[in-house]
Amino acid sequence: MRTYRLTTALLLFFGLTIAGCAREQAPPTSHAFHVELATAGGEAKAGRLLVFAEDAKTAEASSKDGKVTAVDINPLDPAQVSVAAREVSRLEPGQGVDVDTGARAFPAAFAKLPPGDYYVQAVLDADHSYNYSGRDGGDLVSDVVKMHLPAASMPKLQLTSTLPVHELWSLPASATQAVRDALPESRRHTEDLDFVSPALSAFWGRPIHMRGFVLLPPGYDVKAADTYPVVYLTHGFGGGLGRFASGITGTWLAMSKGEMPPMIWVYLDESSPTGTHEFADSVNNGPWGQALTEELIPHLESTFRMDGKPAGRFLNGHSSGGWATLWLQTRYPKVFGGTWSTSPDPSDFHDFTGVDLYAPHANVYRRPDGSTYPLIRDNGKVLATFEQYAQMERVLGSYGGQMASFDWVFSPRGADGRPQPMFDRDTGAVDATVLAYWQDHYDIAHRLQTQWPELKPDLDGKIHLIVGTADTFYLDGSAHRLKGVLDGLQAQSDIRFLPGKTHFDLYANGSDRTALLKQIAWEMYAVARPQSTLKRAAP
Repeated sequence: MRTYRLTTALLLFFGLTIAGCAREQAPPTSHAFHVELATAGGEAKAGRLLVFAEDAKTAEASSKDGKVTAVDINPLDPAQVSVAAREVSRLEPGQGVDVDTGARAFPAAFAKLPPGDYYVQAVLDADHSYNYSGRDGGDLVSDVVKMHLPAASMPKLQLTSTLPVHELWSLPASATQAVRDALPESRRHTEDLDFVSPALSAFWGRPIHMRGFVLLPPGYDVKAADTYPVVYLTHGFGGGLGRFASGITGTWLAMSKGEMPPMIWVYLDESSPTGTHEFADSVNNGPWGQALTEELIPHLESTFRMDGKPAGRFLNGHSSGGWATLWLQTRYPKVFGGTWSTSPDPSDFHDFTGVDLYAPHANVYRRPDGSTYPLIRDNGKVLATFEQYAQMERVLGSYGGQMASFDWVFSPRGADGRPQPMFDRDTGAVDATVLAYWQDHYDIAHRLQTQWPELKPDLDGKIHLIVGTADTFYLDGSAHRLKGVLDGLQAQSDIRFLPGKTHFDLYANGSDRTALLKQIAWEMYAVARPQSTLKRAAP
C-alpha cells in the first residue's frame, strides 16, 4: 500500500511538473470562436452562424488600398477563404454561443490552417439564404478583426451591424453612365408584376406569389389597337427581383434608340428558398410551369397589349434561366414560338458539367482513375472541383445552394418530405434510383429522343441555344450532347458555340455588354413579324 501511494505521488508530481513545463513552452490553443449578439436593438435572433477566416496577406493583396472590409467566400474560388458554421435557434442580446471550427467547416477544420495572421468575421444568416444570395439585407455581421491563429485563448466576435435591405431598383457598380441616366425613364415604362397562383397556392396550402416586372416598349398606348411580341425572360442562379434593374434599363435604352425592336419584356423571378425553381413542374417545388402557362400568361395577355399567340411568345434566359426556358419550350411547345437559351444548365445528363451520370458506378467527385472532376475553370485553369463546391454548400446551409437546388427541382420526394439527393455528399456516389427519376422527368435530351414524333410538329425549329466554348462551368459539353441528339433526329435547331466565350462574357462584343441580347431580340422579331421592314438602328 505504501509503495503504491509513493508511486502515485511521484507520478502526480512529475506529471504536474511536465505539464507546467509544457505550458511554458507551448501555450494552449483554441480553435473555437465565441460570438455574441450586441445588446443594442433588444431582439432575439436565429439563423445560420458563420465564421470566416482569410490569410491576411492574401486578403490585403486582393483589397483596395490594403483595407479589408469584409471576409467572405468567393464561389468562383472557394478554397481561398475558410468558413465554419453552426445553427442558432435563439440568441438573445448580450448572449453568445461558441462555434466549433472543426465540427462543420470548409475547406477543412480551422486547426489545419497554417499558423499566422488572419482576418476573421462572423455573420448570422438570419433567413438561411446565404447559399443562394450570400450575405444580404437583415443578416447581422461583426467587424472584421485581424488576429493570429491558432489563438492562445478563445477569440470573441460581436455581431454589431445589420445589413440594409437591397433596393429593387439599385444598379450594380458596373452599370454604365448611360444606363444610370436612363433608369428613371425605364421605371416609368415598367409595371410591377405580383400574381397569386391558384395552382401553386393549392400545392403549398398558402398564397404563393409569382413576381417580376413588365417592361413596355416606347410608344406603347393602352388605347391603341397595336399588339406586341412578348419575351419571357428569367434569371440564373443567384438572381431575383433585386437584380433586374440593370437589364430592364439596358433593354429600354436599346429599344428607345432603335437598337432593339419594340417588344414587351416580362422579367420573371424564379428564385425561392430552395434555389431556383426553374419553372419546372416539380413534386418538391410545385407546378411552376403549369402556373406560368395556364394562369400567369393568360392574365398578362388580358392586361397588356400582347400578341397572344405562339409566334408572339418567346423565351430567353441564361445559366439556370437558360435551362428553365429550354425546359419550358420543350415541355410546352404549343405555347411558345421559340426559346433562345444561353449557357443552360445541363440538358443531357450524360454530361452533367463534365460528369456522365449514367456511367456504371457514377461518381460526381472522382473519375474511375481517382482524379477529381473539375467544376469551375477560367482561362484553362481549374478554380474549383465538384467536391469542393458541394462541400462548401454543405457548410453554408442545408438548402438554397446550386447542388441542393437541382435536387429540389429534379428529385423525387423522400419519406422525410425533402427531395432525395442525387448523389451522396460524403462520397460523391450517384444514386441510380434517384437518377432514373431525373432521366424520366427532366433530362431534356432524353425527352426529345423518346418523344420526338409527338413533339416535332410543335417544336421543330424553335430551339436556339448559345454557349461559349470556354464556358466557366463546362456547360458546352452538355450542349454538344444535345446537338448530337437533335441532329440524329434530323430536327431543325440552332445550336451555336461562340469561340473562347465564357459563362460571364457570352453577351459582350467589344464594349457592348448586351450585343448578343440585341441580336437575339431581332431574331425573335423576325419570327413574330416576318414581313416587317423595320431595321436595327446603327449604334
